[in-house]
Amino acid sequence: MIYRDFQNKKLSALGFGCMRLPCGPGGDPDVDEKATADMVAYALQNGINYFDTAWGYHAGNSETVVGRILSGYDRGSFYLADKFPGYDLSNMPKVQEIFEKQLKKCRVDWFDFYLFHNVCEMNIDAYLDPKFGIFDYLSQQKQNGRIRHLGFSCHGHYETLKRFLEAYGEHMEFCQLQLNYLDWNFQDAKAKVDLLKEYGIPVWVMEPLRGGKLAALSPENEALLKSLRPDETVPAWAFRFLQTLPEVRVTLSGMSNMEQLVANIKTYETEEPLSDGEMTALLDMAAGMMKKGTVPCTACRYCTTHCPMELDIPYLLSLYNEHALTGGGFIAPMALMALPADKLPSACLGCGACAAVCPQQIQIPDVLADFSARLAE
Repeated sequence: MIYRDFQNKKLSALGFGCMRLPCGPGGDPDVDEKATADMVAYALQNGINYFDTAWGYHAGNSETVVGRILSGYDRGSFYLADKFPGYDLSNMPKVQEIFEKQLKKCRVDWFDFYLFHNVCEMNIDAYLDPKFGIFDYLSQQKQNGRIRHLGFSCHGHYETLKRFLEAYGEHMEFCQLQLNYLDWNFQDAKAKVDLLKEYGIPVWVMEPLRGGKLAALSPENEALLKSLRPDETVPAWAFRFLQTLPEVRVTLSGMSNMEQLVANIKTYETEEPLSDGEMTALLDMAAGMMKKGTVPCTACRYCTTHCPMELDIPYLLSLYNEHALTGGGFIAPMALMALPADKLPSACLGCGACAAVCPQQIQIPDVLADFSARLAE
């Protein structure tokens, strides 16, 4: 395992993201605890020492399951990260209540790393509003030793990131960014990394495979990568890209099964950054991929908890992207035939509750309306 220096700590360069744990027949909230425990054991045995959970992951069950599993290990053998759930504005007055509950759910007395979760356009004003006391409370917990390192995650645009840094940047020790070779230019991630560098803030990475999109490419793009590195897997290219960036300390991967975990650990046994030529080829390939009219959904599922129709929005958006990438075809219409009428894109009320909490700022009602129109055609 590759390790990165962070202050007085050695952090595994590959972190265990706990947003996409293996699930049972009940779907996202139904975490398969045995399978997860097996994966955690393998991760620890093979050098991963950083685990990242959050209040909203798996409908609140991620913290509980991860806490129960990690309680069986020496507290000094791992680093645990959690987050204040500011992606939901109703949580803003509840920072103390939520923090205390998180400690209990995770069965710990302190968090090694704690984050303002998902700083974005929707919540930046509330995060900066002193009446909620979020910064003051979390800073006090750091002084009390219940937070060892304070940071934030950001899905917002550059200007939103800049506003947060102007307010709290001198107090932030790390920033978790959505960073991968698609978003390097598509979401202006390069400029965000450069801005953080000005503040001396190291980067943690989320969505390195962009919700799995970079784990499987078109035959043409896969052939291109194979021509450059015949023995490298497609997912490994995304990690090698990140190994090339000196600002990156920890790369979090949300691994859903043991196969993914084993493969990712194998990749992080060696450090093999990209050459200048490989980097140019990869970014050129990414530019081509993003010209096909898709939407940048990462299946975080924040939207589903706010939809009055209980639509499976990430699934619908994945079908929309499939439909857009192929220019129509039969796959999306065939999949939609299995859904009841009240779960189709046309069932969207257009209320906008989903878009208000979307980290990617996707205008979901507009996309679903467009999807319905395309299907009607």
